[in-house]
Amino acid sequence: MRKTVLVTGGSGEIGSAICRKFAENGYDVVISYNSNSQRAEAFITSLPKGNHAFFHAPTTDSEKVKAFEVFVEDKYGKLDVLVNNAGVTIPVPHDDLDGLSDEWIDRIMQTNFRGSFAMARAFKNLLQKSTEATGLIVNISSIAGIFGTGSNVAYCASKAALDSMTRSLARALAPKIRVVSVSPGFVEGEYTATMNPDFLKTQKDHTPLGRFALGEDVANAVFSVATQLTFSTGNIITVDGGRLLK
Repeated sequence: MRKTVLVTGGSGEIGSAICRKFAENGYDVVISYNSNSQRAEAFITSLPKGNHAFFHAPTTDSEKVKAFEVFVEDKYGKLDVLVNNAGVTIPVPHDDLDGLSDEWIDRIMQTNFRGSFAMARAFKNLLQKSTEATGLIVNISSIAGIFGTGSNVAYCASKAALDSMTRSLARALAPKIRVVSVSPGFVEGEYTATMNPDFLKTQKDHTPLGRFALGEDVANAVFSVATQLTFSTGNIITVDGGRLLK
């Protein structure tokens, strides 16, 4: 029986790299998307041959998440890996307390933390039917949750909450489901083309390995957790090139 991975926000920069890694290794891939159905469909059709699918399910919409679970159960009958990758943020300096609106605080926490919890809750039963020894939840976090430095204060807090949830659910769902955070540092992508070159140089200079992470680096870490690090749960695995050392 083929294995199945679900990636929220799967057609984005990091999500697409994770999906492609699993698809290239024989997994059926199912992704959720928030608004861009054309991008989701185009991405799914670009993957190596498999029984892949996409579904409109913003993780903050409880009814959509329930419908998504029914869709996955009807189509696959079980789930092997859930990757909580969907997330939002906005750049606001940490000392600009008035610049971080209540609306953005709520949106960040609802998407980055509550949405991930909602997915874990909805798909717990399907993960317990995994063809592996255990099902797996991977939360895409950030070293911002450890470091306290990132795009804004609420973003850092949301990722710290996500890491705390990883530990809590690892206890609560064992032994049938493992839960791990994969926490990148700065990830290079299309959006970095518009960033201030001096800012980018500073970030790179503070990374001991001398480069930014790529989506493929994050994908390799997630795939390793699924296929090699099978006795790990409750962990936070950083993919930051040593950024936390500086």
